[in-house]
Amino acid sequence: MNINSIERSISLLDEVIVNPKEGLPEEVFLFTSRISPMVNVDMLILNSCNEVLLTWREDNNYTAGWHIPGGIVRYKESMIERLKKTAKNELDADISFTSAPLTVNEIIRTSERKNRGHFISFLFKCELKSQLNEKNKYLGDEKPKNGMWKWHKGCPMNIIPVHLMYKEIINGKPSKPICTSDFGFSRLIIPNQ
Repeated sequence: MNINSIERSISLLDEVIVNPKEGLPEEVFLFTSRISPMVNVDMLILNSCNEVLLTWREDNNYTAGWHIPGGIVRYKESMIERLKKTAKNELDADISFTSAPLTVNEIIRTSERKNRGHFISFLFKCELKSQLNEKNKYLGDEKPKNGMWKWHKGCPMNIIPVHLMYKEIINGKPSKPICTSDFGFSRLIIPNQ
């Protein structure tokens, strides 16, 4: 491929990406995730009983399971903005949070994983400032649906594999320096206090 072909390709991408701060077209996002690490923020939310708030995730990216709510930071969007938007989008709630992350992890998925294969993940301790939407509460009488929430006393068996890196934190213990599972590995960059 010559420089003119690359410049034409970039010009075409510029035409379809109206506002990268609002997100990218799915195909462009997936391509970007193949060539560059993604930055995401996750929210550790505890209640007065020291239970952790997890939401059910069921999509094409991971096996179905519980996960810590979080989101990928958009271009020219601060981590603070993404935390607030993710709380609204995933929990329909307002939050407050610590100014510094509890942990920072680097996640590299197995080599077979083409898309969404490398993340730098910041975990923030957050507090609910509004009530959760009770219609999305998981009551345990059926299979959870995508987006349902539940308070957990410890790390559930059916947590999404990538969030095994948070198993110790969910169980109220310090993080392990390296976590491996079928998704690849996670290396702790900044340990939780």
